[in-house]
Amino acid sequence: MDRRTGITRVLSAYFELCLTYGVQRRLPPLESLRVLEACVRTASFSRAAAELGVTPSAVSLRIRDLEAELGVALFHRSGPRVSATAAGQALAASLGEALALVRSAVETCVTEPPTLRLSAPPTFAARWLAPRLARYRDLPGAVSIQLDVSAEVRASHAFDLAIRTGLGDWPGLDAVRLMPIDATPMLSPGLLADMKLERPEHLAALPLLPHADWPRWFAEAGVSPPALRFVSTDYPTQELDASAALDGAGVALLSPTLFAPLLAQGALVRPFARAIEGPASHYLLSHPGEARTAVLDFVKWLRECPLRA
Repeated sequence: MDRRTGITRVLSAYFELCLTYGVQRRLPPLESLRVLEACVRTASFSRAAAELGVTPSAVSLRIRDLEAELGVALFHRSGPRVSATAAGQALAASLGEALALVRSAVETCVTEPPTLRLSAPPTFAARWLAPRLARYRDLPGAVSIQLDVSAEVRASHAFDLAIRTGLGDWPGLDAVRLMPIDATPMLSPGLLADMKLERPEHLAALPLLPHADWPRWFAEAGVSPPALRFVSTDYPTQELDASAALDGAGVALLSPTLFAPLLAQGALVRPFARAIEGPASHYLLSHPGEARTAVLDFVKWLRECPLRA
């Protein structure tokens, strides 16, 4: 279905609904339709409010005004729970696509070069994304990237695309799996020189940087869970774990994908080939119905990037 057909279908469905309930052929405020689409898509007034950057009470008032204007109930309400009526679902069914097309149409009128707002977690941004963005900028048709470094899913209107780690469940957003989260022991050459690591269980004699997946790595290596000796500092990111490992503070459980350059340079050593994966993965999040060429081209380029440089 092309864009013109999509717009025609949305408007036809809306006019049919208006005629069914005896209202004039005039569109309610665009903001009201945007709120309705978000509420139906997320199945929650509060999640829609967080996405739109307003309060739940503002969303509730907007929906009540829209229902009054149309003269039809758009949601069933049962205490704090809401669910869209058949009329609400019919009106919101293709609004996401229509709103994306409206954004695209507006952007074609803007004289400034397009900017893509991309959000990514700190370690992923620094170790995997940034080196590849340098290559992206040299491509024909590349657009300006506004990079936000964050581990949280903030209000979705604040980004065009986001890379996040999890199991693929982000309400109201499309999620495409990019790569699994992997981890393997890494340490500095200096620390390795003081030890003889012939088998995985020998790692238990070294100071280990805290990580929840150490027992799983030992189990998958065929080692009964040994008594592990963790250093006292628990670092909140892999980037800080890597820095501590580079300084010889202990053995870190790090991603061989993200930290492949440090291994290639010999700054860190990977004593064993075994790496664990998942269950979480890195996902690329986007808005449903996204149709802008700059966004779609970047998604295609990103998905074609090799996992390791």
